[in-house]
Parts: sequence; C-alpha cells; structure tokens
Amino acid sequence: MALKATKADVWVVTLEDRPGGAAEKLEALAKAGANLEMVLARRTETPGQGVMFVTPIKGAKATKAAQEAGMAKPANIHSVRIEGGDKPGLGSRIARALGQAGINFRGMSGVAIGRKFVSYVALDSAEDQARAVAALKKVS
Repeated sequence: MALKATKADVWVVTLEDRPGGAAEKLEALAKAGANLEMVLARRTETPGQGVMFVTPIKGAKATKAAQEAGMAKPANIHSVRIEGGDKPGLGSRIARALGQAGINFRGMSGVAIGRKFVSYVALDSAEDQARAVAALKKVS
C-alpha cells in the first residue's frame, strides 16, 4: 500500500514559556471551531519563549482566530502530511526516500495509532515540498 502524501499548511506562533501560554492560543482556535489534527509545541533557545505549530486551520472563522492569536503560515516552512498503514521501519523508509530525492528536511514528527500512522515533514521550499510529495507516494 502506497503512502498518501499531501501538501499541508502548518501555522506557527511564538508562545510565552509559562504555564497556560499554549492554552491561550489553543483556546482561541477552539472558540472559533477549529478541529486540529496536529499540535507540536516546544521551548526555543530564547529564554521565556516557545513555539507552537498547528494544522489544519480551515474556514474564515478559524483563520481569523488564528491570525488574531498571532499565528501565521511561515514563508520558509513548507510541510507535507503523510499517512498510511503503520509498519516496522517505515520512518527509515520515509527518511531514505527523501534523502534519495535530494531533500534535506528541517523537521519530522509522526505518531502511530493502532495500524495507522500520520507524519508531518517540514521542508525549506515549495520545490522541496512538491518533490517530497512525489517521492513519498512511491514508498510502500
């Protein structure tokens, strides 16, 4: 079974590194009815700051709430969403396919639930994003 690889709009926001910092941003999206599939938050090297990535943001109300919360689609991060059946070694096959396509990814996350998995790969350019989608559709 081939993987399903699609372009993904991942939004990013800087957080205050304190209790409730992430909750404030997520609550704004929840009030607007956003149904997120992926949230990744972490501290940054800058003291007192964190960063959070979310997707998807769909619809005018959720988009407005995201923008009002300081979120934006970064111009320098282009993401690919990958899903399929979970198998041992699949992460290495994904990384190898990207490497063989000459793509150096900037970040990767993934989770398996039962027999399925979803992964996100962050890339540096729209060209890399398009090449990654093509390369990943050939991975089984």
